[in-house]
Amino acid sequence: MIVVENVHYTYPNGVEALKGVSLRIKDGEFVAIMGENGAGKTTLVLHLNGLLKPTKGRVLVDGVDTREVSVAQLSRKVGLVFQNPDSQFFCSTVEEEIAFALKNFGFSQEVIEKRITWALNLMNLKQYRHRSPFTLSGGEKKRVALAAVLAWDPQILILDEPTIGQDYRQKEKLRQFILQLNSQGRTVIIVTHDVEFVADCIPAPRVVLMAGGRVIADGDAEEVLTNPELVEKASLIQPQISQVFQELVDLGLPRNVLNVYEARRIILERWRGR
Repeated sequence: MIVVENVHYTYPNGVEALKGVSLRIKDGEFVAIMGENGAGKTTLVLHLNGLLKPTKGRVLVDGVDTREVSVAQLSRKVGLVFQNPDSQFFCSTVEEEIAFALKNFGFSQEVIEKRITWALNLMNLKQYRHRSPFTLSGGEKKRVALAAVLAWDPQILILDEPTIGQDYRQKEKLRQFILQLNSQGRTVIIVTHDVEFVADCIPAPRVVLMAGGRVIADGDAEEVLTNPELVEKASLIQPQISQVFQELVDLGLPRNVLNVYEARRIILERWRGR
């Protein structure tokens, strides 16, 4: 379990990015932390693996205070894929990049080779095995960064803006992959302002809305993302299907419809019941 207790964080330049954030994330949960740029989302998740330490308050990961252990110790349990993959690349080839953390964690060479191959196949990166990760496209870099983290099999996976630079096909693969990981019992946390991506996840994640360094809403995606006032407060735009159904409330249709799959079910049921 992750416990965030009244966390404040002020950057060295004086910017107060978190202002009393409290949050509990249970083992095996799928959580989307959402809000506009500058809301404090990335600052918050950087506390979950110890890269940042609270100015005030505390963060516990499985009962361990992140201020009392190293980032390396936390990273074995908490894998973080940065918004900008370049900031986490160290090596001259994709293969070496995936192997980097495995070597540092003390895996045997045999296991390292197997996990490299597994990760390359999983993220459709075999053809880039000997390429420099810095020469790849933005979407390909994202996949390399994800492969490098997944290779060491962390129990908690954090993805910061994972859909940026991904086309529709890659987004769909990513969504199914995230849902598969979560169904296997891993805790998955995504930081995003991509409401359509979150809306189309089935089952839908828990949504934590942030604005101005504070949590302004926390609940099921169906409740949070179909609430116009909350979504506007977080400077987001409601999913398109949600907007449509809210215009159809006077026809007796439900207001809190989140995605096209639920919309199709409701429309077909109403049509057949005529």
